[in-house]
Amino acid sequence: MKQRAWNRLLTIVALLALASGLAVPLEAAIRIRMGTIAPKDSIWHNALKRIDADWNKISGGEIDITIYPAGQLGDGPEMVRKVRQGTLQAVALSQVGLSHIDTGVSALHIPMLLRSNEEFDYVREKIAPQLEKRLEADGFVVLSWGDGGWVRFFSTEPARTPDEVRKMKLFTSAGDPEGERLWGKFGFNVVPLSLTDMLLSLQRGMINAFHVPPILALLNQSYTVAKNMVDVRFSPVVGGTIIDKGTWEKIPAAMRPKLLESAHQAGEQLRKEVRQLEQDAIDQMKKRGLNVITLNESELRQWQVEAEKVYPALRGHYAPADLFDEAIRLRDEYRKSR
Repeated sequence: MKQRAWNRLLTIVALLALASGLAVPLEAAIRIRMGTIAPKDSIWHNALKRIDADWNKISGGEIDITIYPAGQLGDGPEMVRKVRQGTLQAVALSQVGLSHIDTGVSALHIPMLLRSNEEFDYVREKIAPQLEKRLEADGFVVLSWGDGGWVRFFSTEPARTPDEVRKMKLFTSAGDPEGERLWGKFGFNVVPLSLTDMLLSLQRGMINAFHVPPILALLNQSYTVAKNMVDVRFSPVVGGTIIDKGTWEKIPAAMRPKLLESAHQAGEQLRKEVRQLEQDAIDQMKKRGLNVITLNESELRQWQVEAEKVYPALRGHYAPADLFDEAIRLRDEYRKSR
């Protein structure tokens, strides 16, 4: 066969492959090491495994993701450093880890700003393109956004108000100086620790209160030591799966939309699972002895007022001023439309 005819045939085959959704062959197989603090076989870990399976299929086996769960490769900030160093290529992070790349994500984590999943979805959907541009400017591509549930306060002794929690030794994530400053503005007595050390520190009395989503409290059994939960949605836990931009650009451009679609679908499924399991987790813990402290309107108002007192200190420091203002504007926009 003449070279010109052979080249034409190869072109036709490639176009047919694209049209039929088959994988475009890569010049070389791509191996992606992905870290996460999510517990092994948790719903968050399983979402990453779905991405791995889908990408392997889409690429015809040429993209292989190795996932390291349960903080095997460090906490969020440490894994971000490893991605920058090239020893990791991707990572699934909470807001704490993402904020080490760009503090814009913290605009979705403002205490007592949002009341419901519907508000959260509306604000995040509108603000996500700005966050993705900021992260891309720092060398990362967002594959999907994820949820961790709503932060609640757990403690060894019952508490109903911010003042009562302030008397306790409150866990906060180590390596997050802005987060520590935030809690200091609230007047809380914080003890910075790695999330992987939280349960042991609780058992040893180094802390006697912490703030995590109920699903995590059930998974790591921390509620068996801190058997009281203040039922106030303090803030949503924002998560995201990101990949190093250089690694992403090694993948043929024609293949990337399918990979992104797969990752987005995994994120959407994870969101549904988290919201279904959150109340289930609370119900399970109640059956096993958790004391759920339901607040009256006056007590809820105390939490709201105390949070809003700190907003001026958060704006421009904890989160960029423009995104802080935009999150509030979008929240108000949503409420007015309802």
